[in-house]
Parts: sequence; structure tokens; C-alpha cells
Amino acid sequence: MIHPSFRYILINISEMDFCISMKKLLKFKGKRLRTPDIRSRLPHVGNHPLKSHFPKITAGKIPRNLLTKNLLTRKVLTGKVLPTAAIFALSFFVGRAAAQTVEPHRSANLAVESHRSSPAKEVGDVITASADGNWGLSFQTEGQAPIGNATADYLKQYNAYYVQNTQDKVIYLTFDAGFENGNTAAILDALKKHNAQATFFLVGNYLQTSPDLVKRMVAEGHNVGNHTFHHPDMSKLSTKDLFEKELTDLETLYEQTTGQPMKKYYRPPQGKYSESNLKMASDMGYKTFFWSLAYVDWYEDKQPTKEEAFKKLLGRIHPGAVVLLHSTSKTNGQILDELLTKWEEMGYHFGSLDDLVAGQ
Repeated sequence: MIHPSFRYILINISEMDFCISMKKLLKFKGKRLRTPDIRSRLPHVGNHPLKSHFPKITAGKIPRNLLTKNLLTRKVLTGKVLPTAAIFALSFFVGRAAAQTVEPHRSANLAVESHRSSPAKEVGDVITASADGNWGLSFQTEGQAPIGNATADYLKQYNAYYVQNTQDKVIYLTFDAGFENGNTAAILDALKKHNAQATFFLVGNYLQTSPDLVKRMVAEGHNVGNHTFHHPDMSKLSTKDLFEKELTDLETLYEQTTGQPMKKYYRPPQGKYSESNLKMASDMGYKTFFWSLAYVDWYEDKQPTKEEAFKKLLGRIHPGAVVLLHSTSKTNGQILDELLTKWEEMGYHFGSLDDLVAGQ
């Protein structure tokens, strides 16, 4: 039986994560355990599949033995809690079914990150959204651009973009590259075959370890954009100096590598941004690029099949799409030629981010 001190548990379920967090803890005569992070106080959990998804929460008076015996086991869903939790979870799933689609991203240090954000809210015919957060998308209608968690008009005031408002069937190809995984040459071959220009957003590690591929990108007419030197969460940097250093250090390395100044195109690592970030990037002369189409392509040991990739990339393509792919993906290296062919058969052609900016 679960201890009666736990009156209820709030279950938060989304497309990308499953979190069980305590919403309310009442008085208990046992020991006081204050913890900002339950995970750190439960070493016995080990590699429990849900361990990494437990949010940081502050607990008041928590019985230590109850935490270790019940919190991360199925006992938490037994007894009187189960009916309430089941009803809440069911209603949440139904509401979530047509809601926000979140695209994840892999960081340059090989750690997997998840882009989670608050969906845009409709107020009449006006879409409002938070100025801060993680970039996220909500796909409403097949063949049409998704709704971002910040509007195109809001982003434009900071020279930031995620899609082009157009009926022209143009696609803007972008690749994020935190490290070289043996697939970039095949990607460049496919782009050359289709005369498609892309933008590669690079980090310091890529420039340091793969200068020849960077030079090939430039020689074949592609843009190289700034993905920061160390790939940090830029929204958490405390000062303007730290923010600017992440960009200028990469600019310097790029110029040393290619002999050319870097294009002032910026993509926030992990899609994390704040309004102050957008302003600082704009003040530095940068244009910030998010995306309107991406898919889960970054797990090295769990690459999507060709069929899975085509289902997302063909089914959600739309005019003016800014497509984010990872050059680290083996699947992308294998399918890109065929993917570009299929898009062309659907009537699409490929443009440069230069064209997107000029058309705004």
C-alpha cells in the first residue's frame, strides 16, 4: 500500500517524455528530506528507463523509506492513486494527440537533448507565443507550414526565421554538424548531383577535426553557418560577453581554416533561445535560423529506417520549408539522393537561405 501521506501524484505525459512528479506532499512524522533533485538521492534506481526523465522538484517532508521503496516502482500507481492517475493520463493523451510536435536535437558533445517548448496559443485569429524557450513546432495540416512556438512576425524583428511565407514549392536545406561521422561526403555528393545548395551549421569540434570537408563545402557553393564553438545552452549564458565569445571564437577558427569570413547565419544549439539571445545575435549582425521540418535522426545506435525517414520528410514537407537534418546520420547519408529526387517529383526545388532572407 502506498503511504497515505501522498495525496496525489501528477502524471505528465508527452510525446517525448514521461515524467512522474509529486505535486503535493503533506505532513509526515518521519525524517525531513529536502532534495532539489530526487534522482540524486535514489542511487539504487540505477539505469531505470525512466530515471533520466524525472524533473527536478523540491520535496518538503518526505519519508525516506517511502521514496526508496515506492516512488520509482509500480507501487506508486497502486491503491487509491491508480483510478485518478489513469483518468488524468487518458485525458492528457487525448488532448495531446493533435498537439505540439517536438523535434529533438543532438548536442556537439554527443549528449542527446530534447527540444521541448510551450505550444503557440490561438487567440481568435492571432497566434501568440512565449519569447523564451526551446524551439518547437505544431503540425496542423499536411502540406502546410507548422506553427512555431514564436510567430514569424515576432522572429523577424530580430532577423530570425524558421519558414518562408510562400506558395512557391521551395525547400531550404540545412545540416547541423557537431562532429564528423563518415556521412558528409555522401551528403555533399547528393547535393552536387541535384545542384542543391545547403547551409551547414558547424561547431568548433567539426572545424578542428574535419577542415578538408569544410573547405569542400565552401568550394561547392554551400553556406557555412555558426552553431557556436562549444554548443552550450546559449539561453543560460549569463553575460553578453559569454554569448558573443561563443560566436566570435568560431568565426576566428573558420577564417583560419578557409581564409574567408564566416557567413553571419546562426542556429541556436538544441534550439534553445531567449529574447535577449535573439537581440544579441541581431546586434552582432547575425540572422538566426530555426527550422520548420526535422525528424529524429541523431541516435547512432538507433537510426531510422528509410521508410521511417520518408514518412516524416515527405509527409510533412511544405512550401518554404527550412529543413533541419544532421550530417551525423547514416540514414541521411544513404537516402539523401533519393529523398531529393522524391521532393523534385513532388514539384519542389531547392533554394539558399540567402534567397529566403532576400524574399522577406
